[in-house]
Amino acid sequence: MKASIDKELCTGCELCVSSCPDIFEIDGDIAKVKVDVVPEGAEECVQQAAEDCPSSAIKVED
Repeated sequence: MKASIDKELCTGCELCVSSCPDIFEIDGDIAKVKVDVVPEGAEECVQQAAEDCPSSAIKVED
């Protein structure tokens, strides 16, 4: 699984960082993904962060 952030949509609310600090971080005013491939144990967390993102900026690919 891979996750990405649409920089045009991200508002920098930090909700994803709060949910999955091992995967997401804030870089300036926007979030970024810290890993190339989401570790198996973090997949559910990333899916939830994508669903909860208020601006739908998190994209998840299998």
